[in-house]
Parts: sequence; structure tokens; C-alpha cells
Amino acid sequence: MRSMREALLAFRRAPLLSVLGIITIAFSLFAVGLFGLVAVNIKETIASVEERVEIRAFIAEGTPAEAIAAAIGDIGSFPEVAKVGYVSQEDALKRARQELGEFRDVFDAGFLPASIEVRLKPGFRAPDRVRSVAARIATYQFVDDVRYGQEWVEKLARIRNIAGIAGIALGLAFAMVAVMIIGTTIRMAVLARSREIAIMRLVGATDGFIRRPFLIEGFVKGILGGGAALLLTWVASLLINQYIVKTSFFPTELAVIGVLGGAIIGLLGSGVSVGRHLRRV
Repeated sequence: MRSMREALLAFRRAPLLSVLGIITIAFSLFAVGLFGLVAVNIKETIASVEERVEIRAFIAEGTPAEAIAAAIGDIGSFPEVAKVGYVSQEDALKRARQELGEFRDVFDAGFLPASIEVRLKPGFRAPDRVRSVAARIATYQFVDDVRYGQEWVEKLARIRNIAGIAGIALGLAFAMVAVMIIGTTIRMAVLARSREIAIMRLVGATDGFIRRPFLIEGFVKGILGGGAALLLTWVASLLINQYIVKTSFFPTELAVIGVLGGAIIGLLGSGVSVGRHLRRV
């Protein structure tokens, strides 16, 4: 209880430094939050596009219906496959005429081959998984060609990886800045109370006892900064939604992680600083 009271009193002793620390954490995490917002929406867009990624196996003309039906049953049993279907030449022609209406007269019966269309489950849409399933389908003797938009699948994977790496790098950079600022505010608080700390040591107070209020102070600043960052990111999301493009906000668990991230940054900054400067007092 005493440690909490001392931590809260620190805000009254040095309000400017306390507010500066909270603002620094808030804007550091806000910058991370904005990038995270972009990353979340990129991920959702990629997931939406991946749902439309399909493997298409073109069937040689004259293949018996029994062989096609057996292959469809076999492919449907693959653990990666969510859905498999047969598209006849007539169905392929209808689709082409609907999608490319201005060229409908160019297509005639027999222009497009029959095919087997395969869609994969969400956990199996990475390039290597798609490639593996496509290679297995290509082993059927009656399959002339297999296509699955290899370039698009690989580009989507690259975009996801780049966004993830950039997000981690940006998060670490801003977290380090916030830790340094929090450390500075705690260091100044330690120095300002050096006489009081010396007296506490004379009467037998341990370093752990002295350190505790500073750690709580950093933790509280981190929580407040993380909460402010979440609020700023939410407002930014609303504005982007209204004036630029429709976006999704963070899932609840990510929002909680963001606030806890602020608390950890505050705790880490205060822990490093108070441990170093108590030795000098």
C-alpha cells in the first residue's frame, strides 16, 4: 500500500516529467498501433484473396467419366482440400461468356477444356502447400495441365512476411525510445529523492523496498500510455474508415496486448533505470 501511495505521489512531485513519460509511451505505441492497423487489414485482405486461390486441373478430352469421378473422390480425401468440383466444357463456356461478355462470340463449344477445381483449407494456402497439392494432382494420367496462380500465391506470402518483419522492427524501435524516456524520468526522480533514499538506507530499508515505488510508477505510466495509444489508434481508425477506406480495428486480444505492452515498457524502463542509479545514491 505504501509503495502504491509513493508511486502516485511521484506524479504530484514531478507532473511535467510524468506527463512527458506517459505521452512518449502513448505516441510510441500509437505509431506502432497505426502500423499494426495497416498490418491487420493487409492480413484480412490477403486472407480474403487466399480464399479465392484455387488449383485448376485441365482434363484431357475423351477421359472416361468414371476416371474423373474416382479422381474427384480421391482429391477430396486430401487433408489439405476444403472443396473439389468438376467443371464441364459446357460450364466452362458459360462462365467465359458471362465474365467476358464482349468476347462471347469468340468462344465456341470445345474451346475450353473440362477441369477439376480444388480449394484448400485456410491452414494450407501457403505457397509450398499449394505447390505440393498441385504436384500430386498433376500425377493423374488424364491431367493435361495444372494451374494455381503461382506468382500471386508467392506474392501474397511475401507481402505478409514483409509486413510482419516491418511491424516487429518498428515496434522494437519505438519501444526502445519509450524505455529510454521512462528511464530518464525515473532517474531524475531517484536523484531528486537521493537524500530521502539515503535516510531510508540508514534505518535499514533494502534496495527492493526502495525500488518498489519506482517500479509501480513506471508500470502505471505504461498502463496510462498504452491506454492512451489504444484510444488514439481507435480514433484514427474511425477517421480512416469515414474519410479514406473501410478498415477493421484490432481484435480484443490484440488491444489488450497493446495496453499490456505499454505496462511492460514502463516497468522495464523504470527497472533498468532505478537499478542502475540506486547504486550511485
